[in-house]
This record gives sequence, structure tokens and C-alpha cells, in this order.
Amino acid sequence: MEKNYSEKLPQGFSLATVGAGFKYQNRPDLALTFSSTPAACAGVFTTNIFQAAPVLIARDNLKKSSTVRAILVNAGQANACTGDKGIANCLKTLEIAADKLQIDYREILPASTGVIGDHLKMHLFEKNISLLVENLGRSKGEDAARAIMTTDTFPKTAQTEVELEKGKVRFWGMAKGAGMICPNMSTMLGFILTDLKVNRLCWQELIAQAVDQSFNALTIDGDTSTNDCVLAMANGESGVESSGQKDIQMLEGALNKICSDLSYQIVKDAEGGTKVLQVCVQGAADKAQAKLAASTVGNSPLVKTAMYGQDPNWGRIIAALGRSGAEFDPNKVKVSLAGVEIFSFGHPVDMDRDTVFASLLKDSDIKIEIDLGKGSGSFRLLASDFTEEYIKINAHYRT
Repeated sequence: MEKNYSEKLPQGFSLATVGAGFKYQNRPDLALTFSSTPAACAGVFTTNIFQAAPVLIARDNLKKSSTVRAILVNAGQANACTGDKGIANCLKTLEIAADKLQIDYREILPASTGVIGDHLKMHLFEKNISLLVENLGRSKGEDAARAIMTTDTFPKTAQTEVELEKGKVRFWGMAKGAGMICPNMSTMLGFILTDLKVNRLCWQELIAQAVDQSFNALTIDGDTSTNDCVLAMANGESGVESSGQKDIQMLEGALNKICSDLSYQIVKDAEGGTKVLQVCVQGAADKAQAKLAASTVGNSPLVKTAMYGQDPNWGRIIAALGRSGAEFDPNKVKVSLAGVEIFSFGHPVDMDRDTVFASLLKDSDIKIEIDLGKGSGSFRLLASDFTEEYIKINAHYRT
């Protein structure tokens, strides 16, 4: 996926990558993000009960240190379900990096992605961390995004800037993820940087809200993993802080833009995927009911395969709604597919479906709109289709 902008990292941040050879050859697989000054940091983590060592340690470090200086990410081994040895290895990598960076290890947040159960290859960490630190400032954002990829086919980055009352601030983000993706959170890593000056509590609230509307509103295959996290650093290097409700709204808009952009790229890069499905539910009793309905439709293998096959099979959508657990009167439901109403008030709309949708379902972006006729609740979910390639990728993932 081509980017049409010149990269502008927020002030005070530098990136480094190195090819350590954990699993992948001839590509970077270890990335470091470093702030020249202490940064307020927010974190949102997987809700999976099995939480990887880097997730546990990142949570702990955020509790122990009021500021953060770096994020250390590896691809190749998830370091999940690895017991005390996994915790010890993760801490050791932070201690080695902290020594090279001359900071406290609690100022570094770890993240890992890869096969669950695989231990970190510590000899490769020890061999490459010095070179990684030496490379600070030499890597571009796309390099760092590429270093954290697993089954991704392209690096995912996004950026924006806003003019607040006291000046301009920059935002930049990167993410990885293509499979094992489902809200709360998903098999994805997301990292956001800004030179905004903000207190940690406010920053956490802003990030949690943005994540809820983006990373927690997408699905590829209905699986939530052990390593998911979104970490966001705000180092204040711009000297600009928000000063009123208008500024807060602009910050919310900027974060939603970054997170939504990255979320869309994740679904666009779904393992074996060919389409991005936008499932929009309105008229629900409340937001929770709308999310329930949208998630059931977006996760339905039958709906997903129908969209892959360009089949306007509205019955699969209706069936998914009916088992979703959302409360509604089936005689008040309306469904539109690719902008055309196909089901209304208990029966299909009279049309030659195959002719009407022959060209519409060839698009790579398809909207499924549902009105439950119950209330004012709404929710939008991004989902992918299912293909034969998804099965191939995951059947042979470890090899």
C-alpha cells in the first residue's frame, strides 16, 4: 500500500530497527522507539485471560513509572504462555536495552508478536540490542512498521497534525495485524506518538476512547489473542498543551483519525482477504445492542464467504441478526447491501438480485446497513471476508 505523504515524526522521537533473525530472514524484526525526553504514556491491553509476558510487564511498568522513554518490540516469538522463564527473559531484554540507553528499565515498555508458546531467543537479543541502539534515528516509520509485521503484507503507518490554540502538534502511529483479529482487542499491536504536552490521566482517557471507536470496532476472524496492546507516548516536545474544550475536540478528532486509519489498514490486509465490510447498525435499543448485532454479522463465516463470492445472500445477514441476542422486532428490520435496500419489514425487496448486485459486490469496500427499528443505538464495525487463502495461511502458520 503506497503512502502519499512525507513522513513527519513528532518532535523528540527517533526510531531504530535491526534484523535479529528471530524467525524471519532478510528483514528487520526488532524495533525501538525512543523519546529524547520523558513522555506520558497510555496503554490499552488485551482482555484475553492468558496475557503474554510483555503485556504483564508493560502494565506493571506503567504502574511503577510516571513517564516512559522507549518501546521495544520484537516479531517472531510472542513470549506468551511461557511462565516464569518468559517473564525473566522479557525483563532481561529491558535491562539490556536500558543499560545501553542509560535509562531505568521501567521506562521501557515491551511488546512481542509471533507464535504463542515460543520463548524469546535471548542470544539474538543480546547480540543485536547494541546495534539497535546505535541505529536510533536511522530508521523511518515504515521501517519500524515493517519490523513488527508477521503475516502482514504491508507496513501500516498513519500521521496527522492539528493546530491548537497555542500551536501545532503532530501525531504519528504504526500498527501490525492481519489475522487473529477481533474486538477486545485483537492480535494487533498499535503505537502512537505525539509531541503534545498532556497529563497522563487525560492522555489515557483520550487513547481509551479512540481505541474503543477503532481497534475495538474491527474483526477479521473472531479471535482475540494474548499480546494485543496499544501504547501511546506524548513527550510534550512541541511545548503545546490543550487549553479548552475546542482543543480537546480537535485532539479527539486527530486520535480517531490515526486509529481509524490504522484499523482500516489492518482489515484491508486481512489474511487472504479481498474485501473490507463496513457493518453499520442503527435503530438498536442502545449502543451495546447495536454492537452485538454488528459483531454477529461481521463475524459470521456465512456472511463473510458470501461477500467473498459476491453473492447477495441477504438470508445469511438476517440469520446472523436473529441469533445475535440483540432485541428487536423482526418485522421492523431493514437491510441494505452496497447501498441498495434488499430486505424490509419482514420480507425481501422485489428485484432481480443477481443482476442488481452483479457489479456492486465486485468492489473491495462493501457497506452492510441494518436498521433494527428499536431505538437510537448505533455501532459501526469493520470486518473482512473469508477466502481459501485464509485457511492456507493459518493451517501452515508455524511452518
